[in-house]
Amino acid sequence: MLTRRPTRARAAVLLVAAALPILAGCRSAPDVAAYVGDERITVTELQAAVRERLADDGIAAWAEGRESDLTRRVLGTLVDQEVYATAAERYDVDVDEDDVSRRIDELLGSDDADAAYQALAQQQGIGRADVRATVRQQLVRRELAAREGEAGALEEEALRARYEEVRSELATLEFGYVTVPDQPTADALLAELTAAPGRYAEFAARYPGQYTLPAVRSQRIEEIPPLLAEQLQMTPPGNGFTLPVPEVGGVVVGLLVSTEVPSFEDTRAQLEEEAAGPADAAGGELVRAVREDLGVTVNPRYELRDDEGRLTPVEGGVVDLLDDAAAEDPAGGAAD
Repeated sequence: MLTRRPTRARAAVLLVAAALPILAGCRSAPDVAAYVGDERITVTELQAAVRERLADDGIAAWAEGRESDLTRRVLGTLVDQEVYATAAERYDVDVDEDDVSRRIDELLGSDDADAAYQALAQQQGIGRADVRATVRQQLVRRELAAREGEAGALEEEALRARYEEVRSELATLEFGYVTVPDQPTADALLAELTAAPGRYAEFAARYPGQYTLPAVRSQRIEEIPPLLAEQLQMTPPGNGFTLPVPEVGGVVVGLLVSTEVPSFEDTRAQLEEEAAGPADAAGGELVRAVREDLGVTVNPRYELRDDEGRLTPVEGGVVDLLDDAAAEDPAGGAAD
């Protein structure tokens, strides 16, 4: 069943470290938090990225008591930024800001953007920049899959065909039902309802009970009990039906006021999400290969140690946060 998914969001701001000649060839410089190929993510940049997020009151509240988690996530997502940028360059994939904005608008649909971002900040510690970065990565993966011929299900023709298959399941129905004691009463009530559907509440008030709706309601097909949904789907708007149901002690009189089916464009984002699994996986494999080729190393002199999430010098070997970041980020920021 095609359903709206709540908005998914991860990652971070693209920050590229400036090359420092004195560190050339060195993979353990004290002011470098992580190396991605020849690029460096400096400790200064990492701390700035964390501060940027904490400037959002919602994220700051989320991060209280788990500052280390936030810092580890940010480091992992900064690494992701470098990896995806390199993958896009190698495969000549261009995802610009307009592409990202359009995709976010599709995902939000009619939802209030400010409310959605506020919820992400408060519940998951995710900011607007993180959302944009995650959406960019999604688009890069799909473009890479298209280059490999693995994105057929996301093409316009395939999406429209899928829409025709599921459009009836996406319908929202405005309906009511009243349970009466016998068939003659049901027939008389049905005539009244179809003649004056605007008086539904008045007519329903004559037969109150557990199996009578006091006023018409709107629901998706998938939310309506199957027996009732089946009858409603066979009924033209403005008409009704009678259905003996001994289990409820009488005859159900149903009225379908209207049916609203979302357009293809309104449903496109949901259709794409449904079809995206194989394409995302194929694009993710290419990104993973780029990641392995680049090599990702966290400075062996640094590890997240204190309660405030600061990077502090420690003794020991290389600490690779890539897998840890993917496991700890509930939104999947470091995932391919």
